Amino acid sequence: MEILLYVGGILFMLIGLGLSIGLHEVGHLVPAKLFGVRVGQYMIGFGPRLWSKRIGETEYGFKLLPLGGFISMSGMYPSSKGERPASGVFRTLIQDARSANDETIAEGAEDRVFYKLPVWKRVIVMLGGPLMNLVLAVVIFTVLVCGIGVQQGTTTISAVNECVVPASSTATECAPEDPESPAAEAGVRPGDVLVSIDGQPVSTFEQATTIVQASPGETLELVVRRDGAEQTLSLTPIAAERTITDASGRPVLDDQGDPVVREVGYAGMISQMGFVQQPLSAGPEMAAENVARVASLIVTLPVRLWDVGVSLVTGGERDPNGPLSVVGVGRLAGEVAATDAPILNRFAVLLGLLGSLNVALFVFNLIPLLPLDGGHIVVALWEGVKRAWAKLFRRPPPAPVDATRLVPLTVVVAVLLIGMGALLLVADLFNPVKLLG
Repeated sequence: MEILLYVGGILFMLIGLGLSIGLHEVGHLVPAKLFGVRVGQYMIGFGPRLWSKRIGETEYGFKLLPLGGFISMSGMYPSSKGERPASGVFRTLIQDARSANDETIAEGAEDRVFYKLPVWKRVIVMLGGPLMNLVLAVVIFTVLVCGIGVQQGTTTISAVNECVVPASSTATECAPEDPESPAAEAGVRPGDVLVSIDGQPVSTFEQATTIVQASPGETLELVVRRDGAEQTLSLTPIAAERTITDASGRPVLDDQGDPVVREVGYAGMISQMGFVQQPLSAGPEMAAENVARVASLIVTLPVRLWDVGVSLVTGGERDPNGPLSVVGVGRLAGEVAATDAPILNRFAVLLGLLGSLNVALFVFNLIPLLPLDGGHIVVALWEGVKRAWAKLFRRPPPAPVDATRLVPLTVVVAVLLIGMGALLLVADLFNPVKLLG
């Protein structure tokens, strides 16, 4: 059964990745067709063709390697017909790129080419793919935090500490000299549901904790629901040193990574964990936080890749927040699906992984280097700057920017991307990230 769950987790992520890639390409395809560009192919994957079907002028299909996708737009660059063949390695690369580009321009459709579109239309076409991944991430995170919820302490009490022991103590039982906890003294019982504290309604345990921690030595009116009826209790929190926790019950850490300990009001109540649904704004907020996190990873990518290489050679532990290959994401999905936890918890983690994957596709594709979408956007914007400059000084409109001249740089970027993918693939096979211990 565990193996089936593991395989199921991998399949969930592969299908999710395929849909994410497919929708990314739809984000390019739809505006391209709306703007009249001839699109010859819409393909998911690379390598040998597995299946395809031509609908109208566009061939739709799947290829063997599910490592991405593409659409083939007519005339990405200006035509080079009539130019003399070039000599030299780089010039040959440029000429080959121009020849391949010329082959996409169908006879009779010379005006239905990408490079002749206004700059703003080209930007929309190239931005459409990454934006589709961002929208998908927002939808996934909204379903996750608003539909399923975030696992937090609920207002239902799961246990009440019998006594008060120092935060640093490792004792598991009360000693005779230990004082009774305020919650036990007030008569709070497991199963009670907190309704209000000191006249303030509470809907999460975090709200209740905030009130208690701010009120050491003060007698608070505590209203609980017990067996369907509300009861009013008197709770007097004591001042005690306690580890500060977040809404999910995890310790808050300082800059050195140590738990933050403060003297706060303490009652001795332990909440029951559960999924708490968040407002609709929480989905976009979660997506924005993930965008910032992935952008930070991209900025420090060379250092993180170096760390991956070092951990691969030395066998050291991988950074769980570091980059992963498709294999690494699949392994994590399999481990999550096979772990011993409630189904809803596992599904929530898988959704979170898929949302993060779409954020990564959004941010990574905006890197301003060819052959990524961000590189094509920069080329279009540069042409817009040149045209605006010429118009400002009443000069003739400049020729379209020939991005094939950047083919040598594109090749270097492609080689680096392949190298990065190979490193991460090997690391994920032989020294994978371990999130579940």
